[in-house]
Amino acid sequence: MAFRLLKSTLFLVFVIAISCGNRSGNKNQIQNSRIQNPKNPDSIPAFENRKLILGANRTEAYLPLLAGKRLAVVGNPSSLILKKELPNGEKTYVHLIDSLLSLNQNLVKVFSPEHGFRGTADAGEAIKDGKDPKTELPVISLYGTNKKPKPEQLEGIDILVFDIQDVGVRFYTYIATLHYVMQAAAEANIPVVILDRPNPNGSYVDGPVMEAAHTSFLGMHAGVPLVHGMTIGEYAKMMAEENWLKTDKKVDLTVIPMENYNHEMQYSLPVRPSPNLPNDQAVMLYPSLGLCEGTTLNAGRGTEMQFQILGSPYLPKDKYELSYTPAPNFGSKSPKFNGKLCNGLDLRTVSELHQVDLSFIINAYHDYTKKEDFFNTKNFTAHAGTAKLQKQIEAGASLEEIRTSWQSDTQDFLKIRSKYLLYE
Repeated sequence: MAFRLLKSTLFLVFVIAISCGNRSGNKNQIQNSRIQNPKNPDSIPAFENRKLILGANRTEAYLPLLAGKRLAVVGNPSSLILKKELPNGEKTYVHLIDSLLSLNQNLVKVFSPEHGFRGTADAGEAIKDGKDPKTELPVISLYGTNKKPKPEQLEGIDILVFDIQDVGVRFYTYIATLHYVMQAAAEANIPVVILDRPNPNGSYVDGPVMEAAHTSFLGMHAGVPLVHGMTIGEYAKMMAEENWLKTDKKVDLTVIPMENYNHEMQYSLPVRPSPNLPNDQAVMLYPSLGLCEGTTLNAGRGTEMQFQILGSPYLPKDKYELSYTPAPNFGSKSPKFNGKLCNGLDLRTVSELHQVDLSFIINAYHDYTKKEDFFNTKNFTAHAGTAKLQKQIEAGASLEEIRTSWQSDTQDFLKIRSKYLLYE
């Protein structure tokens, strides 16, 4: 045991250097629930000169929990541990499962979410079970017809480790996968360990709130705004303690928190969290442009500018000056308007947002020459969490009126959220 702990300590490496601090917003906008330190707002800059340590890098905190256990990992390409950081800022990483195997942990199985364990599948594409070619570990898909681990798939497992990078948007499906993993683990009396990671959209809470009538895999929990402002570990605690797992058994949950993290912190992802979020700009715009999935607008799928542009052949060229033609590529085998010239907006230089910006969709609807085809109502409602938003846009409601309509529900959520925060 002493040797194992010594080895774990030697393996623990340092961290991801990031910049952080208070960021200013537009004082004239409708309240968007920017997160501030309720105890001492002036304490946030103290983090500026400190290194962020991810939960996955804190081996000294979680290896003792895994000792002598048969474990399974729920992960994908984002399940990375920082291995080395050079003086020039260059970083190298190792995958969590490679790290665990190198530390002689008894890893017996891998579960993978939407897009697969290696992250190459299209959004919504069914993923088959298989074997990881590098480690030869069996990989069980938790997407398609098998979103929840089956009892037989959990046989022979003593503990589950969940380590996936989320982006803080309600319809991003990794939270739904976590829900089902925790639910199945509770029913099978298997402990769950979550290695916490930053939320790159964690500085604010905003957007339409999920209604119970419209919950789905794109939003499992009523009362949650489109942008929830929580890390995946904080959200897991909320699911467990608010009885959102819909099981009579209580999950044995351990969150390995990060060190030196706060919700105002900027965080640049080292890899794509999913195929169509290629960079920080796409991740920042995703809360606003993700709603395009429920319309006929193309949000950059089939280009190398995913979730950084939007367009359609039915937008006027004089107002939408970007011209592009979607074509099948990595992450999008059949993009909207495949092979057709689109007129659009280039949003690659939009400055950092601290709210859900509906102006892109509202303006596009106003300018669309085929309004009757603009909304895919079922899918738009699933993403928005409410049927009200489409009706508001079609009725010509102003952006201010729409934003005002969700403020009361957002405040209710903030009261719940406050009980489960691990970080300022």
